[in-house]
Amino acid sequence: MKKFLIKFSIVLILVLACYSAFIYFATYSEGIRAGELVKFSSKGVLIKTWEGEISQGVSEGQLFEFSVQDKEKEVIQNLNDFQGKYVKLHYFERYKSIFWLGDTKFFITKVEEDTQRNNRRF
Repeated sequence: MKKFLIKFSIVLILVLACYSAFIYFATYSEGIRAGELVKFSSKGVLIKTWEGEISQGVSEGQLFEFSVQDKEKEVIQNLNDFQGKYVKLHYFERYKSIFWLGDTKFFITKVEEDTQRNNRRF
């Protein structure tokens, strides 16, 4: 019985480790979204995460919510600088959200200012 419990525990730990690695490293999709940056902030009580959203149209149903990992210092700085402007966000989507990394499954890897749309506004 003792051997069975040890083998079962090892198998269970391996399965959980593989599942966790899959959720963290595997990406479901990646792409680019464009819109007006309407919100970007650091939030949380114990675990701070960077969260934001862009408006892709006139209705609230066309909001794209995203997260940014702490290691993406340049992305965080660019998003703070581009508040209220049109941006293009390069992102990847994970299979599930991971609470200590962000509230969403979408993580931004690169930000570009959409200069064509920003110049048309004025």
